[in-house]
Amino acid sequence: MKPVVSALNAWSCVVVSVAAIIILSIIGGLFNANHHSMVGSTKDPADGKAVAGSVFAAVIVYAVFLVFCGFQAFLHVRQSKKGAIELR
Repeated sequence: MKPVVSALNAWSCVVVSVAAIIILSIIGGLFNANHHSMVGSTKDPADGKAVAGSVFAAVIVYAVFLVFCGFQAFLHVRQSKKGAIELR
């Protein structure tokens, strides 16, 4: 199978996806626990559990991106070990 995206794009997507999963998981956990820093003001949402559900849905989307881009990066690594010449 041939990669669909370039190696640079694949590895960049892996890094961004991992960072987003970590950051959004922390934010979702804070909303899920109704932490005062997230729901303590009058302008903040009242139902932290509903917001946490939306944030965790975004985590799932980034996990799908991570799997796809990780597979693309794996294909690039496997292709480069075969000694194939890559034109840029």
